[in-house]
Amino acid sequence: MTYFFKLLGFLVLALPAVAEDYAAPRMPWGDPDLQGVWTHAYLTALERQALFPSLTISEDQARNVERMGADLLANIDKLPEGDLVKGDVGGYNSVWMDPGKKMLRIDGKARTSLIIEPENGRLPYTAEGGKKSREVYMKARARNNPEQLMLGDRCMVGFGSTGGPPMLGVLYNNNYQFVQTPGYVMILVEMNHSVRTIRLKGERLPADIKPWLGDSVGHWEGDTLVVETTQFHPQKLFRAAIAHRFMSTTDTKVVERFTRTGAAAIHYEYTVEDASIYSQPWSAETVFRPSEGPIYEYACHEGNYSLPGILGGQREKERIEKSEG
Repeated sequence: MTYFFKLLGFLVLALPAVAEDYAAPRMPWGDPDLQGVWTHAYLTALERQALFPSLTISEDQARNVERMGADLLANIDKLPEGDLVKGDVGGYNSVWMDPGKKMLRIDGKARTSLIIEPENGRLPYTAEGGKKSREVYMKARARNNPEQLMLGDRCMVGFGSTGGPPMLGVLYNNNYQFVQTPGYVMILVEMNHSVRTIRLKGERLPADIKPWLGDSVGHWEGDTLVVETTQFHPQKLFRAAIAHRFMSTTDTKVVERFTRTGAAAIHYEYTVEDASIYSQPWSAETVFRPSEGPIYEYACHEGNYSLPGILGGQREKERIEKSEG
């Protein structure tokens, strides 16, 4: 876990500039073609860290961040000194991880956060919203019972906001398959094989139906797919992963915009609105690029077989802390 916390402070993203004369390919019925297997694994946090004074940094600084990310990942595979059994033998090695290797670049400039509005790159919580976020996070970290754990830990949904919306990168499994048919866009999320079905020009579901990933209805504005999602499930309101942590409620509205900007790029921008926890809407952007391979079946600790270990480990940690005073 040391890697996660070290990396959080030094992560950024890498996007190609938009080709103004690019003409997106078309589906047989005329809609822009977004199909394929895509990824958005980059070295960046959702929010801008305090050591970055602005949205962009120099190319030299960007390369330093990328080298630091590679070094931190490589250190995971080093054997601990002394007896191996005294080391952290239960954690993942780097073969399981794919947090990204490059910073995001838009118009050739390295970005220091996904958030572009507010300008400070930070989530605009109200005082009450920030308090609620901290309380929910600390409650989940206590690991007092299965129901208190975050749903990603229980393998019911993907970690953090990988399934979205908005869809954000996590430590691994940052791949998505886009499939289009007349009237629908489907997005298969690699982690926990979640599926988003976006109805084009469709009616909203009844208000009492709240799917895990919300109710998504989309339409085309020129070559841009615009998707509005509401009616989030009441048990999927806190999203935490390696490089993002934020709240939503059943009243949150997310508007996403997908634009094919090149043969190997889909620009992805989103805005989150919820006056009950945020003082203003906040917006962020990234890019999907082609994945290096297909999506394979996802597996987790099915049946929650690891929960006794998670809960027992926390109790042991508490006993040790108590004995040490």
